Amino acid sequence: MKKIAFFLVLILSIVSCKTENKKAEEVLETKTIETPILAIGEFDTKAGNYINKEVTVQGIVDHVCKHGGKKILLVTDNGSVHITSEERFDEALMGNEIALTGIVVEERIDESTCLQMEEDNIKSHSEGSSNKEQFEAKTAHIQQYRDQMKTNNVDHISNYSLKYVDHTNVE
Repeated sequence: MKKIAFFLVLILSIVSCKTENKKAEEVLETKTIETPILAIGEFDTKAGNYINKEVTVQGIVDHVCKHGGKKILLVTDNGSVHITSEERFDEALMGNEIALTGIVVEERIDESTCLQMEEDNIKSHSEGSSNKEQFEAKTAHIQQYRDQMKTNNVDHISNYSLKYVDHTNVE
C-alpha cells in the first residue's frame, strides 16, 4: 500500500511540474509583445500614439553631439529623429545605419512655456549672457511657436524624441 501511495505522489508531482512549466511558457508567450516599428518619415505624426512606450526606428546616424555625446540625430531621406541617452554614444556610429529602440518622449510647448522662455531670454540678455542678435533670434523663435499654435488652432505644440534603450547595426 505504501508503495502504491509513493508512486501516486511521484506521478502527481511529475504531472504538476509539467503542467506548471507549460503554464509558465504560455504566460511568457502572451507577454512577448513586438515593439512597433515607425518609419522616421512618419515619426512626428505617429509618435503621439506611443508616448512613454518603446518603438523602433531605422536610419543613418547623422550627428553625435560633441558636447556631451549623449544625443544623436538619426536621419533618412524622409525625416529625422533626435535620440537622447544617459550614457555617451560612440562617435564611431556616425554614418552607420542602425535600428534603434527607444521610448517616445513628448515635449509640449504651450503659452506658459513661451512665457517662461521669454522670461529666461530677457534675464539672460540683461545679465549679458546673450547679445542683441541672440536675444532677437530667441524672441523670433518664441513668436514662431505662438504663430504656429494660432495657425493650427491648438493650445500646444508637441515635439517628439526618443530616449535610448538599445540599437543594432543594419547591414
